[in-house]
Amino acid sequence: MKLILLTLFFSSVLYSAELDWLHDYDKALVEAKKENKDVYIFIGADVCRFCDLFKRVTLSKKDVIDTLKEDYILVYLSRDRHEIPNHFAIRGVPRHYFLTSDGKIIHEDMGSREPSGFYSILDEVDLKKD
Repeated sequence: MKLILLTLFFSSVLYSAELDWLHDYDKALVEAKKENKDVYIFIGADVCRFCDLFKRVTLSKKDVIDTLKEDYILVYLSRDRHEIPNHFAIRGVPRHYFLTSDGKIIHEDMGSREPSGFYSILDEVDLKKD
């Protein structure tokens, strides 16, 4: 049991170190305007096997990390620990929101995705921006 907890702890530390997640929606919008980027919000839960799967399988890939860091201000909100604005759904996690720097929702999605499926979402977001 201790090994499982240590593995989960270190994988979450590595995951958060690679992607500089903010945990404050308003701060993210300020950063997005300053850096001329959009915002990606990942809403999860502290105990969520599909959130953990998404982190482990998709958000651990260097190309996904590089793409997200280049184009988005990243926000992770746990429905168990963080304040989440009322206009975002918190049931059915993981949830993915892509926003303009003004907070307008470009696209929302739900579920764990492998990298290829996540890239399809990113492509759809790009199409909606044009």
